[in-house]
Order: sequence, then C-alpha cells, then structure tokens
Amino acid sequence: MSESTFLQALILGIVEGVTEFLPVSSTGHLVIAGDMLGFKAIPGEVFETSVQVGAILAICTLYHERIRTVLSGLFSRDADAWRFSIAVILATLPMIVLGAFFYDFIVAVLFTPIVVAVAFITGGAAIIIIERLQIEERVSSVEALTPATALRIGAFQCLALIPGMSRAGATIIGALITGVERKTAAEFSFFLAIPVIVGATVLDVWGNRHVIDVGHLPVLATGFVAAFISALLVVRWFVGFVSRHGFSVFGWYRIAFGALLLAYYLTRA
Repeated sequence: MSESTFLQALILGIVEGVTEFLPVSSTGHLVIAGDMLGFKAIPGEVFETSVQVGAILAICTLYHERIRTVLSGLFSRDADAWRFSIAVILATLPMIVLGAFFYDFIVAVLFTPIVVAVAFITGGAAIIIIERLQIEERVSSVEALTPATALRIGAFQCLALIPGMSRAGATIIGALITGVERKTAAEFSFFLAIPVIVGATVLDVWGNRHVIDVGHLPVLATGFVAAFISALLVVRWFVGFVSRHGFSVFGWYRIAFGALLLAYYLTRA
C-alpha cells in the first residue's frame, strides 16, 4: 500500500468520525470524499463499516458508565434499564427488517453522488421545518420513551437507508416530531447507532470475506483509529451545542453542501 493510500484512509476516517453522529450523513460524506479522493484500496463497503465501528467505539468509551449501568440493570431487573433496552430494540427493528430486504438494491443503485446530494438537500429542509414548528418537548430521557414512540423513531430511522439522508438526522427528526427534547434525541441516536452499525459490519465483512486479506489490515486500522479519535472529540461538543442552539444550523449546512454537490456532479456529467 502506498503512502497516498494511508493518507486517504486517514482523511476518510476523520470524515467518518466527525460526521457519524451529526445529522449531516456520514455515509454521504464518505461516498463523496471517497469519490473525490479516488479511494479504491478496500473492496466492497468494508472500509466504510470499519471506520463506522471506530466511531461506535468512541460512543462506547464516552458512555461506558451509562452502558454498564443498563447492562447490570438488566440482570437486577431494574425498570429503567429494561425501558432503555426495549426502546433501543424497538427503534432498531424497522431498519433491520427493511435493510435485510433491500440491502443489495441500496448498495447497487443508491450509492451515487447525485442521490446523496438530493438526500442532503431534502434532509436539511426537513430539519429546518421541524425546528421551526417548535414542537412541545415531553420526553426528557431515553428511559421515558414509550414502546410506541420508540417504534415511530425507528420508522424514521429507515430513511437513513438512502445514502445522504443520515441515520443520526433521521432518528433525530423522528424524535423531535414525537416530542423528545434535543439532548435526549441526540443521545438516543448515539445508542441506536451501536446495533445498526455492528449489524451492517457483520453483513459487509461476511459478504466480502473472499476478497479481504491480511494486507488490507493496516489501511483499515488507519481509518479505524482516525474515526475513533475524531468522534471522541466531536460527540461531547455536539450534545452541548444542540442543547443550546438546536439543529437548524446543520439543516442549512446540508442544503448548501447538497446544492454545491448537485451542481458539481451535474456539470461534470
């Protein structure tokens, strides 16, 4: 592997870590950045999922006490722990079901810069509109989510199967619509990322098991570490920012970035 390949992996890892938990679509940024860099070092979607796991590890590190409390609470039959776990499971189920049926179609057809650009703009407009509605915040913790609310948020998360829509953005939009406060909406999207990304990683690694070899490990490790460190730095800032200022700025960013991308790829075509 050349030095330029490792530099590309480093850049893409940072892009993933910075964008995974913001409502701006990490997958969309990776598709665009990978296309512009001409990154082709790793077959299939294995590199993308490996850097996503690096970002997820950052969440597990930052929220290790919360995760440990929930896991221990399950064995001691703590009501809050069970409500937390049920909310995560129910909100994850819709995406697992749809992803299982449409995974091949999504990878083959939807992973294009034009689709990503349009999804950026659409998702950005949705965030701005929902923020302006000023929906009453009735839920202030993940433990307070009802099963019905968790399922509704999970249904919105399915929009993230479209590259560029953003998994974090879709879950946050769903949470805001159902009356979840901003900080809780952001944190719930973090926890939902764990089963979704781990599941996607298993599918991608298994599907590409015949073309992955030991020679790919250094590049994968470079992206993984870069994503882990950059996510560590971004997540805490993000929670504090949205608690004070909301999500509108990310909506405007999505619209501006998506419009630039759309213009670039249409003129290049």
